Amino acid sequence: MADSGRDQEHLGIDTNVLVAYLDNEHPLHRGTSSLSRKSAAFCPTVIHEAYHTLVFKMKWDKQEASEVLTEVIADENNAFVNQTVRTTKVGLNMAVGHGLGGRDSLILATYLSAGLKNFLTYDKALLSLRVASHGKNSLRIRHP
Repeated sequence: MADSGRDQEHLGIDTNVLVAYLDNEHPLHRGTSSLSRKSAAFCPTVIHEAYHTLVFKMKWDKQEASEVLTEVIADENNAFVNQTVRTTKVGLNMAVGHGLGGRDSLILATYLSAGLKNFLTYDKALLSLRVASHGKNSLRIRHP
């Protein structure tokens, strides 16, 4: 997503932002153009949700979607953040505490646990939070 001259802080990316960035036909694609100059972080939930959206909603070829997403996570300029049992527990607490769905809370918990500071999404429910926190980590939630 990013080139080697990018900002070194990784941005947590939500599924809807990743799909808009990858799909030139997506109505929000133009709003994601600046991401080509940013460092991005992804987690398994976002990658698999993006695959589902690209194939079943945007009608991409399955193989093409898989290859493009594999390139995204293999790009040395991007970070891939794994999920753990601890992250899952934090996500469940966030779901209850903020009234979020399971996947949204897991994505936030994953990026919080990784120490990311910024998260980009188009999701209005997430944007309304503005900040998600756990322990001493805080994640600023904003529009791309």
